[in-house]
Amino acid sequence: MNYADAARRALTSLKDGFILLAIESSCDETAAAVLNGRRSVLSAAIHTQIPLHRLYGGVVPEIASRSHAERIRAVVDEAVTRAGVSVSDISAVAVANRPGLVGALLVGVSYAKGLAYALGAPLIGVDHLQGHIAANYLTHGELEPPFVCLVASGGHSHILHVRSYSEFELLAKTRDDAAGEAFDKAARALGLPYPGGPELEKLALDGDAYAYPMRSAFNESDESDFSFSGLKTAVVNLVHTEAQRGARLNRADVAASFQRAVVQTLVDKSMRCLERTGESTLVLAGGVSANAALRAALKRAAEARGARCFYPEPHYCTDNAAMIGCAGYHRLLQGCADGLALDAEAEWRL
Repeated sequence: MNYADAARRALTSLKDGFILLAIESSCDETAAAVLNGRRSVLSAAIHTQIPLHRLYGGVVPEIASRSHAERIRAVVDEAVTRAGVSVSDISAVAVANRPGLVGALLVGVSYAKGLAYALGAPLIGVDHLQGHIAANYLTHGELEPPFVCLVASGGHSHILHVRSYSEFELLAKTRDDAAGEAFDKAARALGLPYPGGPELEKLALDGDAYAYPMRSAFNESDESDFSFSGLKTAVVNLVHTEAQRGARLNRADVAASFQRAVVQTLVDKSMRCLERTGESTLVLAGGVSANAALRAALKRAAEARGARCFYPEPHYCTDNAAMIGCAGYHRLLQGCADGLALDAEAEWRL
């Protein structure tokens, strides 16, 4: 029996108790997880590359790819061991194949294809952003589509209408920098280490969020889309101007003012999309969903409109394989699986 026949046979047995291995390698985290059914995570293993990239102030693609290649087997083995299963128990393999650093993605996709072929198991390519959305399913057992979802990360900022587990409509997007990217660049201008987002959030706790009036005419317009390049540039210019004047800059005030402006933009645009669709549930996803100020502001705004608000547990906010597994399982429930021709794609497509 060839691979395709074996994969089809495995699909016919899809049910709770179906053991799925998931792999994530889209950027600077090498991750693997084992799921039992669609929302039960048996184990998760992750190797972070932050110490490698901190030396350069950001992710270096070639270094990321090499590290994934060096670590992926050990990470997968760790996840399988922690789950208390054997490799032969795995019924399907899910892997993030887009979007991301193409060299990094290729490491995960290649390993997943080899394993799926050896096991005669279905192979499922998963969109990384859909994985971030699925992270909420792991945290909130009661959550089901339809809902509006703000996906905010280092590389992407979109607002989607999630009509079902497989239907997505783009409602709004950033015109330039992603929210997480803007956080990192503003943090770098303030002399904070990589990754800058969490460091800027910590610094902002001691600052006055109204010390600097950071505003954006585009973000205050009726446009559904948003823009963060101007806010990031405002921080860079402020830092340079104060340095040239020899003035002492209150970095905490700058961080707090910048964070307030970004959070307010994301909240305002999300509320607009919520009203536009008529949905009563708002979901937050992506690495920036770990930001406490954003979580609190979004929840207040949603509840003020009589809507529910959900966001993942902190360990599911950043890149992880469990979310890829959950999204992959839902693709399997739709009868979707990929062949061994599955490839990595750098760009995002809905």
